[in-house]
Amino acid sequence: MITEIHCLPRPTGTDEERYAYVHAAIAVIEASGLTFEVGALGTTVEGEPDEVWPLLRRVHDACLAAGADSVITVIKVAQWAVPEGAPSIASLTDRYRG
Repeated sequence: MITEIHCLPRPTGTDEERYAYVHAAIAVIEASGLTFEVGALGTTVEGEPDEVWPLLRRVHDACLAAGADSVITVIKVAQWAVPEGAPSIASLTDRYRG
């Protein structure tokens, strides 16, 4: 399964750290041990569905736990009926790397 998650906390952070609540969400992804890639407008995560689905909830909740007043989270999910041979983040993006 490959997912992309984009958290939109309000506010995005504190006066001291502009994107503090987004950074808190990314820290949850980093701690998961799953393959991920941070992009300018979202983070892509790759893993087994039983690992990814709960992670998405934890990432969303991390913004609120870090102090955001509210959060809207946009999630895209790609899953294949037969995971063997399914694309990976690398197989989908390596071609475009310099």
